Amino acid sequence: MSVQERIADTGAVALDFRSRERAPASHEAAALKRAMDVVLATGLLCLLGPLLLLIALLIRLDSAGPALFRQTRLGLNGRPFDLLKFRSMSVLENGDRIVQATKNDPRVTRVGRILRKASLDELPQLVNVLKGEMSLVGPRPHARAHDDYYAQQIDIYRLRQTVKPGITGWAQVHGLRGETPTLALMRQRVEHDVWYAQNLSLALDIEILVRTVFEIFRHRNAH
Repeated sequence: MSVQERIADTGAVALDFRSRERAPASHEAAALKRAMDVVLATGLLCLLGPLLLLIALLIRLDSAGPALFRQTRLGLNGRPFDLLKFRSMSVLENGDRIVQATKNDPRVTRVGRILRKASLDELPQLVNVLKGEMSLVGPRPHARAHDDYYAQQIDIYRLRQTVKPGITGWAQVHGLRGETPTLALMRQRVEHDVWYAQNLSLALDIEILVRTVFEIFRHRNAH
């Protein structure tokens, strides 16, 4: 089934991505989205504080290196920022060449494999949300090296940066997460991201957050 057919199955209308860009969100809508981000991110950080400390300790005990991993990503309108993750690999890549993690990747640590399967490695990005660099919902930010490559291969790629990147997004709740070994698979993810950017709403964000919970328990495409 094509991406347009899957989008249509959800009750949405497929768009001609080349012919239009998203109209700017109203100040009220942007303020509501930001308010939801701040309230939920603050609440989750307070609630999950002990778990975050435990994860950091386990990472340090399991392998050499810092508990947190920083990597340059591009945010709204291509502005760079340092994305935070719990370190799940034995390498700290943040340069012009970054190799995607694959299934059974030997670079993934023992603790890291558990974290990635449950998406717990993404939790530090709640800090990025509070800083305003990310939103809870939006296109997942890719490594800067991957942005440069895919922008040359996929004509609509940069449209995904017309909104803030997110911890979860429309692509992720449709199973398009994890490794993208082919250009066709990456294009599917980008098409979902662009559809979200062109149809952003608070109701859609809430739907994605609810569906994300079910995706986490399904462990689909996580490694």
